[in-house]
Formats: sequence, C-alpha cells, structure tokens
Amino acid sequence: MSKSVNVKQLFQSAAAEGVLSKSATQALAIPDIGAEIEAALGVNVDDVTASEVTLVTMLIDDSGSIRFAAGNTEAVREGHNTVLDALSDSKQENSILVHTRYLNGHILYPYNFLKDAKRMDAHNYNPSGGTPLYDQSIVILGTVIAEYQRFIDNGVVARSVTLIVTDGNDEHSMNATAKAVRSIVKDLLCEKHIVAGMGIDDGHTDFRKVFSEMGIPDEWILTPGNTKSE
Repeated sequence: MSKSVNVKQLFQSAAAEGVLSKSATQALAIPDIGAEIEAALGVNVDDVTASEVTLVTMLIDDSGSIRFAAGNTEAVREGHNTVLDALSDSKQENSILVHTRYLNGHILYPYNFLKDAKRMDAHNYNPSGGTPLYDQSIVILGTVIAEYQRFIDNGVVARSVTLIVTDGNDEHSMNATAKAVRSIVKDLLCEKHIVAGMGIDDGHTDFRKVFSEMGIPDEWILTPGNTKSE
C-alpha cells in the first residue's frame, strides 16, 4: 500500500504546474474527497522501477439497472477482465498501473501492478446501487490527477488513460454537475491524458449527449453493444 499522502498538496502542486485550472480545482473541492482518493493510491512510487508509467483507470457502473434492466452483469465483468488480459499481453506490462472503482464508491483495487489486479467475478461485482455518475467521475478524475502528480513530483514520467463506464444518465449525484466534470476533463485533454466514456446500451440513453456534456471528446465516446468483446 502507499505511504500516507496529502491529496490537497498534490492538487496544489498540479495547480502550480498548470495541470489544474481554477475551475477544476473548485470542482474538486468536495467534502471528504481526499479520503476517497487516498484510498485508491496503492503502490508506492519507490516500488516502481520503470522510468515511465501509464495509469489505466476504470470507473465501472454497478447500478441495479446493469443487472435488472438490461442483464449486462456478466458482459461488464468479462469486459473488465478482457482489458486486464490485453494489458498483460503488452510489452510495457511492468510500467502499467491499474485501478478500478465502482460507480457507488467501492474500490475493487487501488493503483497496482497488473499482476496484482483483481479480476471481476460474481463475488466482487453484484450491481445493485444507484447512478451517481457526476459525483464519482469527479472522484475518479481527481484520483488520476493525484496519482499522476505523485509520480511527476518524484521525477517519473506519467501518462493516463481513464475509462468511465455507465448504462444510463446521472441520477443520484449530490455534489457535482456535468459542468464540474467538464472543467476537469478539459484540463486533462492533452497529449499525456485520455478520458473516454463507454455507454452500455440500455435501449434509450443518448450516451453521446451524456458524455459530451461531461467534456469527453466525440472520438472517445464509445457506444458498443452489450457483449464482452465490444
């Protein structure tokens, strides 16, 4: 696990280096977000021997509609595991750190080496919650920024790829809006960061509208069918 870190200081460092704008910094000012983010900062920077790392981060919907409305539970599990398999086949396996959080706040695993990442199964993924899409998008993007900054501050080159997966519109966010998410995504849209949105087909949601309002570019809005390969 990681040594104790000060998330606020990481955000201040990111702001000082121009990674975070004033509006994004304000969007990240959510009560208790620091504790949520710190829980996801897993492996110690000193334990990473690579001179360059890629942070692969997944926010995966675990709302009840995944199971009850569309029957997509197994497709989501297998899709996540397929991503891990594909990354494991990469020649850069030792320089990739992965982290998966569910939409209702559960951390499947904090940032860790691929070999230590948990696969999703019937015991650890049983979708039954709500859809706080904006709230948790803020948390996951803040986590990416904090982890990225942690490596940068220690002289390690870092890049990130973030995937936000949902099967519907935001319904239960208490602290954030699409505009707030957009302000952070805007800051991350550079050569070192990719933010993608994947909409799992529910038959009626306009995912391009959902994700474009969150600031995700059209080319990174994915609208597959409900099979693991897609």
